Amino acid sequence: MRSSLSVGLAALVASLGAALLAPLPLLAQEAAPKAAAPAPAAAPAAAPVDKGSALYGRPEGAGASKLAPVAGPPLATAAAKLPLDKLKVPEGFKVEVYASGLANARSIVQAPDGTVFVGTRTVGKVYAVLPQPDAEGRRVVKTLFSGMHRPNGVAVHDGALYVAELSKITRYDDIAKHLDDPGKGTVVYDDLPKDEAHGWKFIAIGPDNKLYVPVGAPGNINMPPETHAQIRRMDLDGKNAEVIARGVRNSVGFDWNPATKQLWFTDNGRDWVSEDIPNDELNVLTEPGKQHFGFPFCHQGTFTDPEYGWGHSCSEFTPPAALLGPHTASLGMRFNTGGMFPEAYKNQIFIAQHGSWNRTQKLGGDVVVAKLGSDGKVASVEPFLTGFLQDNKYVGRPVDVLFIKDGSMLVSDDFNGAIFRVSAGK
Repeated sequence: MRSSLSVGLAALVASLGAALLAPLPLLAQEAAPKAAAPAPAAAPAAAPVDKGSALYGRPEGAGASKLAPVAGPPLATAAAKLPLDKLKVPEGFKVEVYASGLANARSIVQAPDGTVFVGTRTVGKVYAVLPQPDAEGRRVVKTLFSGMHRPNGVAVHDGALYVAELSKITRYDDIAKHLDDPGKGTVVYDDLPKDEAHGWKFIAIGPDNKLYVPVGAPGNINMPPETHAQIRRMDLDGKNAEVIARGVRNSVGFDWNPATKQLWFTDNGRDWVSEDIPNDELNVLTEPGKQHFGFPFCHQGTFTDPEYGWGHSCSEFTPPAALLGPHTASLGMRFNTGGMFPEAYKNQIFIAQHGSWNRTQKLGGDVVVAKLGSDGKVASVEPFLTGFLQDNKYVGRPVDVLFIKDGSMLVSDDFNGAIFRVSAGK
């Protein structure tokens, strides 16, 4: 009995030992794999930048991401705080404040009675600066209109004031007698696009008694429709409109050479190619209706656009009369036909440069003079009124220039909401 029990126990122990010494199954030797973590949710795709935005085409990178349009103060700068002490002109000239308190002062024009009308871009107002100072020596500013949509352009002719909003031009007759109540006016032209990008208009009436208006490209860089990137002219009642220049990206200033009667105009170059190209341009129209000035195929007359220039050569287009610096935002321009400035400045072109925003080191923010040689071509572009740019920050931004009846030059500044006057002599 005892013998058979011992034999049974020995057999059981041997069997258990063999089982313990046998290799374990592979899955038992390895840790069970963890359940796969759910894939992270895909980040929402960035909303595409609207082609009408100033940021369309901005390259990636920390340097470019810091650059954006410069917003001016919401209100006009008080007269006592205007940066008059910072402004510099050549010897023999002086600068003074002509009028203040005109928030976002932009395009300017003078009526025969001396009243200066002022358009705006962002506040919806049109002002009238009366010619006679008040008892304290300040010029009275009247607000003629409020609530308009980008009434940037102003012109006067035969007693009427013309105001260009984003998509229409309206005439106000006998304006000198109706400064307190101009009325609703008469819309003379409304066949204009409603694009906000480059939609504000500069207007002027030429020596041919025609009304001229530019239509900018609807964005930084694109293939503009047939209705854009051009300058039009028409009868004063808006009839017989025609396109006289194409390939014009965004002109916000033009004037006529007093000797040749040819139209000269500024044009703002595209953004985001680089900090140093393209230059803004000064152009001259010699063959109305026949010239194309390059946009969007060619810039500054020397290089083709990286997107739209393929298959084109800059030789196909009218080159600029002068280059005005990269991204300087060259806007208003006038020939000096007055008698106050020295003879060296007679019939020369004065250009307001609003100043760059998409350059690390800002450029512009001044008034330059383009001097013509005896052949009528631009011989040089020189600084004239400087100081709006201090330590790479704007203390003012010139928009338009105007030679008034006494021969002095007015300069509008939309950053401060002011107009400065430059005069010559003691």
